[in-house]
Amino acid sequence: MARRGQPQNSARRGGAPGPRRRGGRRREDVTAVLTRAVQEVRSALGNGRVTSSTRTKFQAVALALRDERARVRADEELTDARRNDRLKRLDDIATDLAKTAVRHPALLALLSEDAVVSDDARSLERDMLRRAGVEPPAEPEPEVEEPEAEPAKPGVVPQSVVSRRLANPFLEPDFSAARPAAARPTPLSGWELLDPLLRSFERASDGASTSMALPGPGNVRVPGGRELMPHQAKLVAAASDGHRTFLLADEPGLGKTAQALLAAEAAKAYPLLVVVPNVVKTNWVREAGLWSTRRTATAVQGNGESVDGFADIVVVNYEVLDRHMGWLRDFGFRGMVVDEAHFIKNKTSQRSQHVLALAERIRAFTARPLLMALTGTPLINDIEDFLAIWEFLGWIDEKKPLAELMDALTATGLTPADPGFSSAARQAVVDRGIVRRRKVDVAADIPARRIADLPVELDGPTGRSIRAAERDLARRMVARYRDALAARGSDPAEGIDHELVARVATWEQKDAANSPNGDNVFSMMRRIGRAKATLAADYAVQLARSAGKVVFFAKHIDVMDAAEETFAQAGVRFSSIRGDQTPGVRQRNIDAFVEDPGVSVAVCSLTAAGVGINLQVASNIVLAELPWTAAEQTQAIDRSHRIGQTEPVTAWRILAAQTIDARIADLIDDKAGLAAAALDGSDEEVGSSTDAQHATLVALLTEALQAGD
Repeated sequence: MARRGQPQNSARRGGAPGPRRRGGRRREDVTAVLTRAVQEVRSALGNGRVTSSTRTKFQAVALALRDERARVRADEELTDARRNDRLKRLDDIATDLAKTAVRHPALLALLSEDAVVSDDARSLERDMLRRAGVEPPAEPEPEVEEPEAEPAKPGVVPQSVVSRRLANPFLEPDFSAARPAAARPTPLSGWELLDPLLRSFERASDGASTSMALPGPGNVRVPGGRELMPHQAKLVAAASDGHRTFLLADEPGLGKTAQALLAAEAAKAYPLLVVVPNVVKTNWVREAGLWSTRRTATAVQGNGESVDGFADIVVVNYEVLDRHMGWLRDFGFRGMVVDEAHFIKNKTSQRSQHVLALAERIRAFTARPLLMALTGTPLINDIEDFLAIWEFLGWIDEKKPLAELMDALTATGLTPADPGFSSAARQAVVDRGIVRRRKVDVAADIPARRIADLPVELDGPTGRSIRAAERDLARRMVARYRDALAARGSDPAEGIDHELVARVATWEQKDAANSPNGDNVFSMMRRIGRAKATLAADYAVQLARSAGKVVFFAKHIDVMDAAEETFAQAGVRFSSIRGDQTPGVRQRNIDAFVEDPGVSVAVCSLTAAGVGINLQVASNIVLAELPWTAAEQTQAIDRSHRIGQTEPVTAWRILAAQTIDARIADLIDDKAGLAAAALDGSDEEVGSSTDAQHATLVALLTEALQAGD
């Protein structure tokens, strides 16, 4: 199946009529044009740098070769000899093209049948055919993505949810118990109020309040002996005091997830529904295990086969929300959190409508539910987008403020015609629950530099193949271990021989170094990096839009290429800092990131940009791939955490859950602790990347032996 927006070529490959000759010119001209194009690609790759124009030309040649080959095969007018001759010429050109790109995985990926075809490549292919005297076929009509209809109720209902209902037949939610009070006439009833409320935020003076008044941190009880920062404790205290709606707009890195989970505990808002982007779904379940230790959390994956219907916290991502609306509406939630709430800004979108419908359903079940919208996006940008968030929180409906906000506006004694209405109305909205803190405002509360892990699930065939390769690697090492035991006559039942485990890990490490193309720890880390690339880039886009400039680090060129493609598709401008650049190009790209407000992301090579550059204009770093040593990680973070940095720096490590990626992160942290203890703060590295690789293999083999594999 072709991807959306990708022209489908299956008809032509199946033998349907292809491009027509124009002006009677000979078809051999096509092979000449393609040969010349391959030479141009080879010449462009002479400096080792794969530019976007080179990728476009490479893909255009590959498309033209593929379509011409299909046309020659289907041409019944050709004799077998002529057909074979032309196919051989095309095969020679294709081989030359592949050899040209063999050192550039990003180009080789474009030869895949399911590679996304860019509009530029398709246009260039048509131009090449025309130069060869061939009239390209009419362009296919672009696919129009029709909005999917909401599935008929009940839609997907996980079996565990059915079990929950059967186990609690007398606890079905009563959705008639919390009917909203009828609107009361007020002096403002005849006024148009939504637009003046929005304008009040746009016209606010510099000293205008951005946050509601919060109580002191008090004595907020946190499970597991964990500690809250003062700014976090203040919001939780507000929930304890009875406040129930929050637009929590803290900058990234200030702990919005923990605040939301503890606010739910303070409000006893269980069951709690949490709607999130896919990239942070696993992290929400993980954080719930840290901050809500008395509660169970479950994530909705796919059709919900693994859902725990008895969980207190249900985490679902926007992308699968539509198929689960039936049972979610009837679950009886008493609270709802929407993370990255700017995702619902377009009220005509299906996900926005689903979120609003669920919030309305929760208000029908609970008189004062906890409703929280989390977003780091500043309120002053695109303020109209926040109408959907205010509606989710129950402050307004499609036409007017609802009861509590209307009462607050009425209490000002002003109308939109009065000079002081704007500031008073803005404060009335803020007091409903807007909370906005910046890193610089609470710098004393948080570490100057910290690392935040963000686990992600690698779904689909890619994730399954990576986990299968890891299991195969473990089984291979187990077999070598047992063969070694048998050779020396040892009894495998006597327990694990840790000295032999270390030797087996050394053998595997040497084999991997001598044969880097097989399934080994190095190739798996590269595959994991490629699989995480889009997820990591998506998160960097969210950070750039909510907190400003972001530094994005990766080890491999193909991961950087994939990230840059994601940024381009999202309309986020980026600067690329790589090892194959001349000093002049490198400095221009650094200057662009530092000096141009429109350049949001610096895409950096861990090896090429990890030292010697200053990027303190950014306080958020995304580590899409892990280095092998703590020193490399520290050097990358220190590109931003250095003299001139005015804000605390947060490094977001994107970790592939249930893979060796997370194990390597732990090993890096252990090495960093050893370095601090042994060297008293020195930047000198304890151990090496070889040590980390060896330790990873030792841990993998040890776990497999303990599991009896």
